[in-house]
Amino acid sequence: MNRHVTEATVPVDALWHPRPDLTVNVRADRLLRGSRPKPVGSGDRVLHIYHFSYGWLTPVLAYLMSFVGSLLGLQCAARARAGEHRALWLGLAALAIGGTGIWVMHFIAMLGFSIQDAQIRFDVPITLLSAATAIVVVGIGLTLVQAPRPRPLALGAGGAITGLGVGGMHYTGMYAMRSDATIGYDWRVVTLSLMIAVVAATAALWFTVHVRGMAAAVGAALIMGVAVCGMHYTGMAAMHAHRGHHGTPPGTDPLAMLAPLIVVISLVTMLLLIAVSLTSIERDIDLPPLRPTAVRPVTDDIAPPPKSSPSGTGYPRSGG
Repeated sequence: MNRHVTEATVPVDALWHPRPDLTVNVRADRLLRGSRPKPVGSGDRVLHIYHFSYGWLTPVLAYLMSFVGSLLGLQCAARARAGEHRALWLGLAALAIGGTGIWVMHFIAMLGFSIQDAQIRFDVPITLLSAATAIVVVGIGLTLVQAPRPRPLALGAGGAITGLGVGGMHYTGMYAMRSDATIGYDWRVVTLSLMIAVVAATAALWFTVHVRGMAAAVGAALIMGVAVCGMHYTGMAAMHAHRGHHGTPPGTDPLAMLAPLIVVISLVTMLLLIAVSLTSIERDIDLPPLRPTAVRPVTDDIAPPPKSSPSGTGYPRSGG
């Protein structure tokens, strides 16, 4: 039996546009269809991803918000160590670091994200879930390391929980993104981003326990901002996009979410600044406690009377 199949027996156009009156060899049909080049615009076309669509504006603003949130969070954590209203200050620290320092940084950076020839929208409920995730996991980490009697492994456990939670926040936020492109991830880069998140979270929690003074807090916040931004852009580097045919994506345009975001950020930042400033003023006007002093008897300040003379008077005899 001759198994050799020649291309001349089956025209290629016949396979692209089959006709009922044409008898096609099944094996030749499979061979030719398998080797047929895919037309441009098919689902396998790789699309370019742009992380800085507005230039350096979005990464600089993202880093600035990460720095501000980290600095306010460190100040709140320092007040939680004082013991007064500890739960309140830990909650404010989680809001500052997790909300402003991490999630707001993530969202601002996402405003500069775009995909070639693709639309991007966001699912608002899932986006808000990612924000809540960041605040909750930071709160758990702070509670572990700021306990009155922290366990020896509290820092490691808190860093792991917070770091993996922050990574979950990032990829939850990415899942909230709706696009007409098909999006995938490189698991190796995803793993690297999670490792960076755990290391960054552990360092941040260590700072909340050991940093003293404004100068040290500023330096720590600068480092925390670099770590958070590094984790975000590493996670974004794991993404790849291909052309899809999903139609107009549902959801909200990211620019339409910008105005509400600015209002919320402003209110939260002012609340944190007022809280931190008021406690600083109270500490400055506190009077030092009165120290007990030794009270001397009143008689100690009175000179003793002169000794009596033999004549019975208090004055010495005059000569003659």
